[in-house]
Amino acid sequence: MDAISLSARSLHAVAELGFQVARQGAHGAMTALGEVIPVEAYEFVAFDPATGRHRSLVASGYARVDDDAAEEYARLDAYRRAMSQRTPVVMGSPGTERYFRRHLEPYGWRAGITTPLFLTGGRYTGMLHVSSRADLPPEAPAVISAVSPALAHLTDVTRCVIDPLGLPPGFHAVAYERGGRRRDVAGWPPSEVLAAEPAMAELARAFIDSRELSRRGLWLDGTGQWRELRLHRAGVGFHGSIQGAVIAERPCALPYDLTSREIEVLTRVAQGDSNPQIAAALVLSVRTVTTHLEHIFAKLGCDSRTRLTTKVLAEGLCRLDIP
Repeated sequence: MDAISLSARSLHAVAELGFQVARQGAHGAMTALGEVIPVEAYEFVAFDPATGRHRSLVASGYARVDDDAAEEYARLDAYRRAMSQRTPVVMGSPGTERYFRRHLEPYGWRAGITTPLFLTGGRYTGMLHVSSRADLPPEAPAVISAVSPALAHLTDVTRCVIDPLGLPPGFHAVAYERGGRRRDVAGWPPSEVLAAEPAMAELARAFIDSRELSRRGLWLDGTGQWRELRLHRAGVGFHGSIQGAVIAERPCALPYDLTSREIEVLTRVAQGDSNPQIAAALVLSVRTVTTHLEHIFAKLGCDSRTRLTTKVLAEGLCRLDIP
């Protein structure tokens, strides 16, 4: 719909619905919508870009439509047209009659509307079924179209619950479930370099299994580019229900004019290794390790291994081990 005309009452409901999406989720949003549309039942169905499938998330009023039925509806020509035009579909309209008889009427659904849900940026997140025992008012499609971008956040399974401090600008991010499945992170550009590194899933799993809330460090990617890496414990998927982690990266120059070899040495120091242990691990002489440490102490302004370790861990100067 190119133009939507709403009454003052409907506009008030639209504003209240946006507030309730953030505050109380699906139930609060549908209660606000019920002020202008007699919604007696609803169901939110999410589209998971990681699997390419739809699944029912939350329903109220009538029995939930099963996931296979949601997939069948998403393949209907009528729904595909609705997606291309960003418009609702009236239940039982041409092309949906058989589906309506098989999957909706037996559960008590009568008059209703299905609308595809797109975020303001244009990303598809799923669909919403609303139903009533009586005919819905003529303005119902217009109102639902107006609120659909706000409702789309409720079916966005790429959302993550991450550290409240978030990430500084300039980072690209990827989320991982503990089982290794990779997801985009809503609000952050995806990282192609992380997605292309198979070992990142194992790094995420090891981090999830640790007791750490966050971790930061340096990573040398396959092209020889140093990157600042940050890991945050996260809940991924709908309402953060799946245990996971967010890994974020951005290209960087080595801080304090440190060299790659000096990064390796200070990383070993932070792990508690002695000079002979560092020399053995890096195939260097003890004298060479001592020289590197003298340069590191001078560059970082530290006068002891304890102060060096504290600074290195606080500022994420260690090289992160990628499995």
